[in-house]
This record gives sequence, C-alpha cells and structure tokens, in this order.
Amino acid sequence: MTATVGFGDRLDAAILRTNSVVCVGLDPRPAQLPATLRPADLTDLDAVAAAYETFCIGILDAVTNLVPVVKPQAAFFEELGPAGMTVLARVIKAATARNLMVILDGKRNDIGTTATAYAAAYLGAQSAWGCDALTVSPYLGRDSIEPFANRCRETASGIFVLVKTSNPGGGYLQDQSTAAGKIYQRVAELVTELNQPLLGSSGYGPIGAVVGATYPDQLRELRAAMPTSPILIPGFGAQGGAANDVAGGFDARGRGAIVNSSRHIIFAFERPEFESLRDSSGDRHWQAAAAAATIQMNQQLNEVRRRQTT
Repeated sequence: MTATVGFGDRLDAAILRTNSVVCVGLDPRPAQLPATLRPADLTDLDAVAAAYETFCIGILDAVTNLVPVVKPQAAFFEELGPAGMTVLARVIKAATARNLMVILDGKRNDIGTTATAYAAAYLGAQSAWGCDALTVSPYLGRDSIEPFANRCRETASGIFVLVKTSNPGGGYLQDQSTAAGKIYQRVAELVTELNQPLLGSSGYGPIGAVVGATYPDQLRELRAAMPTSPILIPGFGAQGGAANDVAGGFDARGRGAIVNSSRHIIFAFERPEFESLRDSSGDRHWQAAAAAATIQMNQQLNEVRRRQTT
C-alpha cells in the first residue's frame, strides 16, 4: 500500500515541531567512550557493543525533543560483527520510540534486484531495519537509484544521494568536468528529476542529497539546482564547517536542510567549554554535555535561519 504522507513532508513537520535542523550523528568509537562506559578490554567485541548501546541510547535520551532526526553510522556497528549489528537494530528502534526520525548512514547501492533488496531491507517502518531514510551512492547510475525511489514512494521513506561530499578528496571524481557539466552537477540533475513526481505539500520529495558544509559555494549552487530535495549537510563542527557555511543550504523559509554533527555533540564531554557540567562522579557528564552542545548548535543554526527569512 502506498503511504500517504511522504518523507519530505514528514521531515519538514519534524523540523517545525522541534524548531531544529540539527541531525545528531551516532558514530561511537571505543577509545572515545566516556570512562565510566569504556570496557577494560577493547578487543572484547561483545563488551564494546554493549557499551555502544548504553552510550547511544543515552545520547538519544539527551537529545530527544531537541532535534528532529539522528543518523547512526553503520560502519562503527558493523566492525563489531553480529553483536554490533544487533545493537544497531536496538538503537534504531530506541530512536523511533522517542519520536526521532532515523537516517542510516550506510552509503548503499547496487543494480537490479540487489538494489531492490537493499531498499527493502532498510527503508520504511515495516522493513527489517525500520529506517526512515538511507544514504545512497549514485555512481552505478540511474538504474541503481530507481529501486530506492520506488521504495520511497511505497513506504513514505527517503534517501540522501551523495552529490557533493564534505571530504577533501571528494572532488577527485565529483568535480570532474564532462560535456554536460561537472559530475556532481549531473548527479544533482538526476536527483531533481527522480524527485519531481514524488513531491509533497511541503514542496519537498523523498529524494534528498548529501552536500558538505565544507563547500559553501557549491552548497548554495546545489540548493538552487535541487529546489525540491531535502539536503543533508555533513561537515559541521569537527570537520570545520560553521553555522554561516551552511546558510546556503536552506530555502527562503529557513527549511529544506538538516545539518549533521557527530563528534561535536556525542563527544562534547571532551570539549573544554562543557567541563563545568561534570557532576561529582562524572558519570552523567557526557549526557549533559551532549544536550548542551545540541542546544548551542540549535541556537547557532536558528540564527542563520532567522536571517535567511528576513
């Protein structure tokens, strides 16, 4: 059965409900876990997975009602093997139970029935993983994106296609010129075309794009080139992107984009400005710091959004 409220509308409603465009990336790393959670033996994958579960659900509790969406990075769970994947499933369910939308950062893709299987595995409330959205690589071509677009239409889910990524080496392929323009521009054209028949009342469809905060000029260009696509903006905070760098990603209403921060929020307890939040035991400091860092980021981005609308 085709869902009636599409991903673009659901994401826009979540942004309005929370007054936030922050996406919290869940990228746990064993050595950076709070001391009270870190296993003594970091080679014990089951123990690390259990610590990840406690940590990630603690972060969810800290940011619930502050943000519309979270983004688990599949790789950090996958490297722990079956125990990590079990924890990833639990974290996704915990986020959904807290009314947080979930983007799985898996950068999946293939062709034909394999792409269809990836889409069925991850996208939609009734799928095995139950995610709202998935990051997808476009470099196998149009026929590798179409099965995901079909699944989005059927299940009110979404995808974020890698268009202009935040890493320094992304330009090696993405910035190469062709007779029809640069490769990232061609990908943006495909995203816009596939999105067009799927638009919701918000003006946005389910086929979104990943565009890095570290390339503000291209972000502004791509917002204009993909007016109906939600944009997921990585690179804020630890990768060097600042609030003013992401301004070009928002529409005239100050919406249409979400800005991801992972380390700058989940490991905020390591940041000197949040040292004063430590309690006598230090045990809950990491949650208080994550909440404070999220509030700070909300304030910074909401000021940028306010300027966008005036």
